[in-house]
Amino acid sequence: MVASATSFGLMAILIRYASHGLHAFEIAFFRSFFGALATAPLLARHGMRALHTDRLRFYVVRCAIGTLGMLAGFWAIAHLPLAQAIALSYSSPLFVTIGAVLFLGEIVRMRRWSAVVAGFIGVLVIVRPGTDGFTAASLVALLAAASTGAVTISIKFLSRSDPPDTIVLLTTWLWVPLSLPFALAVWQSPPASLWPLLVVIGMLGTLGQYLWTHALRLAEASTLAPLSYLQLVIVSVLAWLLFDERVDGWTAAGAAIVIGASLYIARREAQVARQRRAEALAARTEPQL
Repeated sequence: MVASATSFGLMAILIRYASHGLHAFEIAFFRSFFGALATAPLLARHGMRALHTDRLRFYVVRCAIGTLGMLAGFWAIAHLPLAQAIALSYSSPLFVTIGAVLFLGEIVRMRRWSAVVAGFIGVLVIVRPGTDGFTAASLVALLAAASTGAVTISIKFLSRSDPPDTIVLLTTWLWVPLSLPFALAVWQSPPASLWPLLVVIGMLGTLGQYLWTHALRLAEASTLAPLSYLQLVIVSVLAWLLFDERVDGWTAAGAAIVIGASLYIARREAQVARQRRAEALAARTEPQL
């Protein structure tokens, strides 16, 4: 998870660099294209059987939502202070909780709803609607977070039937055709100096996704969540060193609230999952009369 957070943090920095010469939508397409090429070792290891799934239509819908989130996220990174864009992306677990109630039928008690409300208060602190610090770009960042939340919900469905490598492969390859029309709408030939950056962006994105997917197999999300927030530290430090962007007090305070709420939600979800596993085990081992 540390390596995943580092990969995503470095990718955000390179996206900002590349956005000085290319539109964010075109960068997103090249991230998908070179990211798909980076999955070649997975395909070589498992063969074409790794692409087999009985839920292809679901993948297409999931990847369409993911493409929307990626385009919005890349646009936000190009137009917002980097620390603010990444901090707003951490509101995704708040949307996941709401989606779990609406689409998975999960029961959420008052303590988790309180954490969701607190998290959205943190979002308001970062966005500051009605003040001079408010920009429409922050709403695009929230759209990206909501889309990421929807994708996370979909992973809960897919992981019941498909292995992680299949999810990574199909997702990465479907992003290429889905992101191409948006890139063509703003297309310009990348200068030679940007090609290495675009290749590395694609590789870092796929590496981060691969590491994140496999980290969740090795440990509970509540254990890994604090490590994933290392991305904000990496981005904040590098944005200060490279772009002279300083984290303002509002962003820091709002990020602390959002991260705290997200950590609490992850902890509660882990407790509920452990309780369900214990109840299921007890039901299987109960003697039959």
